[in-house]
Amino acid sequence: MNDASQLKVTAASDIEVDREALDNSIREFAEVNGDYYIDTFHKIHDNTGALPTTFNLWAAVLGPLWASSRAIWGMFWAFLILEIIAWVQIGRGLWGTPGSEFLERAASQAETMQRRLDQAAAATEQADIDRFTKLAENMQRAIDTNMERVELAQAEATGIMITGLIMLLVFKILQGMYANTVYEKQYSRWRIDPDTTESGRSNGNAILGAVLILAIAPLVIYRFTVNASMELLEAFPEQQVSNYVLGEGNGTIFGAVASWMEARIDAAALAGGDVFDGIVSGVRTVLDGLTVALNGSPWPVVMLVIAVTAWRAAGPRVAIFTVAAMAYTALLGYWSLAMETVALVGAAVLLCVVIGIPLGIWFGKSKRAYRMAEPVLDLMQTLPAFVYLIPIIAFFGTGNPPGILATIIFGMPPVIRLTALGMRGVPESIKEAAVAFGASRWQLLKDVEIPLALPSIMTGVNQTILMCLSMVVIISLIGGGGLGQEILEALQFAAKGPGLLGGFAILFLAMVMDRIVQGAFRRKDQKD
Repeated sequence: MNDASQLKVTAASDIEVDREALDNSIREFAEVNGDYYIDTFHKIHDNTGALPTTFNLWAAVLGPLWASSRAIWGMFWAFLILEIIAWVQIGRGLWGTPGSEFLERAASQAETMQRRLDQAAAATEQADIDRFTKLAENMQRAIDTNMERVELAQAEATGIMITGLIMLLVFKILQGMYANTVYEKQYSRWRIDPDTTESGRSNGNAILGAVLILAIAPLVIYRFTVNASMELLEAFPEQQVSNYVLGEGNGTIFGAVASWMEARIDAAALAGGDVFDGIVSGVRTVLDGLTVALNGSPWPVVMLVIAVTAWRAAGPRVAIFTVAAMAYTALLGYWSLAMETVALVGAAVLLCVVIGIPLGIWFGKSKRAYRMAEPVLDLMQTLPAFVYLIPIIAFFGTGNPPGILATIIFGMPPVIRLTALGMRGVPESIKEAAVAFGASRWQLLKDVEIPLALPSIMTGVNQTILMCLSMVVIISLIGGGGLGQEILEALQFAAKGPGLLGGFAILFLAMVMDRIVQGAFRRKDQKD
């Protein structure tokens, strides 16, 4: 045998070994009907067309139940919903009451017509008799029209049922056509990650699927096919449950829980009044200092300082845009409001940075601390601002300082998260090298970790600035000042012009802050 023949034999042998290993893998994955899925998966691999070339009869017959037994839950929910839609159409055609609304309307009109006839019979003057008789005739025509609509709707019942049967047949065919393809994709995921991807046919999953089908499908079909369904399916029996839990005549669960929460909040506000007043005083001190600097100083000085800062930090283009934005606010009479807004945002950002960066450094170094804080950060970012304005008012009152506290809750998570991300991104090799050269923990943090994490930290500061500025309008709801108050008044009186002009002023402030922070960081990168 020559070398070429030997190579061919070896290659064929290797292919046979690989195919046998693949077949064993498929058989292990499928567990039940392994030979069927071996043949099916090979056909799917060899298929180059867009349409599937296999058909799973059991998937078509059992539908979502087959999908649940094979742990294909996406397919289970998709076709369960589709089959319920088909069964609703079938139910409407078989036992539904098409045109029931027209029938009820006709019955009501018949009662009205009978009253008009009785009034005509009791009338003594010919004019009244003619009027009531005419009204009864008009009502009779309306009844006839509604009865015709009822007959048409009932005649369509057969068509509705046939449509439902066709839809059900189509959905069954689609399940049979695509079941093996979907299952083969699950097999591919199983080969990559067998620990998290389910395999085989599970009786437990089949039972769970059957329970879900029996719990969902009959109730939904009944609700949409029976005209007078049970009241329990249409509205939750809140009062009945409240009577069972609290006793008859003791109100509702909502009232009891709301009253309990109000009492607890009032007690906490009274007990911690000195602490809350101290926090408000501290925030007010920071805010007053910024307000005096921005609104108390001559406006040319403030404008010049801001323009020079923009020039030095981000370059001449940003400085020109900054001057134009400040000129816009000044010419439209928004200067003092804009500076008050900057003071509000500045105080909030300053406190966010002073508190958030140390926390981010701690969370970046301690995974356990970050895992504990992550739910709180998620809550701070996802909870609607209007919700936590309520406890802010209860504990801290109204005005600018409580508004800043609400802004801090909303704006602090980005700087914490991104600081922690930057700290975790510092390469371990660099830290080990610094320690090897004798760096202390403080030197390691100050000279290595923070400088390397600075890009992420500055991104967090930038995001915090923009998120704090987005709260300007919302905190005006609890007495906050600045441009947010202008927007709130425009909304209350539907003043479109003032509202848009104030909105543009807020937009320009946001752009100026963003450009200055980003420009300063980019220029530092270019120097480095």
